[in-house]
Amino acid sequence: MDLAGLMERAEAARAQAYAPYSRFQVGAALLCEDGSIQAGCNMENASFGATICAERLALGAAIARGQRRFRAIAVAGPAGVSLSPCGLCRQVISEFSPDGSLVVAMRDAEGRLRQASIAALLPDRFGPDQLHPG
Repeated sequence: MDLAGLMERAEAARAQAYAPYSRFQVGAALLCEDGSIQAGCNMENASFGATICAERLALGAAIARGQRRFRAIAVAGPAGVSLSPCGLCRQVISEFSPDGSLVVAMRDAEGRLRQASIAALLPDRFGPDQLHPG
């Protein structure tokens, strides 16, 4: 898996972000199990609760195309900012990684690529097992 290439795709998606209020543009690139990549960017709204994060937009677009299994997601934000998915995005990402192995690629404040599994970013997640125990 080429995480640097996936991050480049996330950076390209970041350029398309609609962030007129915060000016904090974020892009995401989701690597599907079949090798295809679905990009997303944050989309703000004057009603701030209607804002959608880049990660959830990429997942939604992939789901709309029939994808359900994913290997990795890269998240790109402004230079000089250490960025990882917000709590809500972590929960949504974990829905599609029952074993927690999905890789999340990010950059630290110095621009170095780092990675973590979704399980490491969201330990003790809430998932289908809690809805249908045993």
